[in-house]
Amino acid sequence: MEIWMLGLTGILLIVVAVLGLKIVLMRKAAREISTAFADRLTTETNILIDISSRDRYMRSLAADINAQLRKLRRERLRYQQGNMEVMDAVTSISHDLRTPLTAICGYLDLLRQTEQTPDAGRYLDIIEERVEALRLLTEELFGYSAAVSMVRGSREASCEEVSHREGLYEEISLNSALEESVSAYYAALKKHQITPYIAMPEAKVVRRLNKNALSRIFGNILSNVLKYSDGDLEIALSEQGEIVFANHAAALDELQVMQLCDRYYTVETAANSTGLGLSIAKELTEQMNGTIAVQYEEGMLRIYIRF
Repeated sequence: MEIWMLGLTGILLIVVAVLGLKIVLMRKAAREISTAFADRLTTETNILIDISSRDRYMRSLAADINAQLRKLRRERLRYQQGNMEVMDAVTSISHDLRTPLTAICGYLDLLRQTEQTPDAGRYLDIIEERVEALRLLTEELFGYSAAVSMVRGSREASCEEVSHREGLYEEISLNSALEESVSAYYAALKKHQITPYIAMPEAKVVRRLNKNALSRIFGNILSNVLKYSDGDLEIALSEQGEIVFANHAAALDELQVMQLCDRYYTVETAANSTGLGLSIAKELTEQMNGTIAVQYEEGMLRIYIRF
């Protein structure tokens, strides 16, 4: 009887040991799948998930995830291709519109120099207003598609092209760049009765950036201030390279602010707005390995940029 009990106990211990080993191996396989899946979602690669476990259920799970990854990759490629085609079409259309718009503006100037009735003058004012809005939209569309193309090119560029583009980057003082941008917009800010307050460290905060792109980023953000500010603007630069633009914007709400960086999104209160300014700023900031975030709290709109 004792021998039988010992044998049964031995068998149970073996079963427990086998099950314990099975659980350990399955946990290892699950960790491998989880790690590989997270990596495949964040990197551009065609490598599928492979695990060391020979368990058929875990390998079946990995195969099912690989099938979904293939589907996701096809959808992503189709989206990227469609987005590229749209951007190319936008670039072509906006470029083609420039010539007739220039001609229209020229003829409007000639009409201004001729005698006209009060009604004709009023009609001319309306036409000029509409033409200016169309010109602004065309320029913003062209600028946005160019920014996206630059980002797309930086992701697909060869080593030689990247090396060439590095020549377009230079050591830039964020302090000086901010001062220049605010100075350029000072007249427009004063026209909207906005007096900017700027706080920055005495020491220069230097980053290797593209000067034209940085100027475009600051310019687009200041244009955003002109649209939504209630009359104030605070700009703060930290020694760590973070820049904060803050102003009261009672006309906005949290939902609208969350979408300000979305392409073509515009708030109704922003007259003649294309909804591309902050989208371009976001694309250019990320292209230079920076980050941009928008926050709205207690009526205060804050835009954070860090390089």
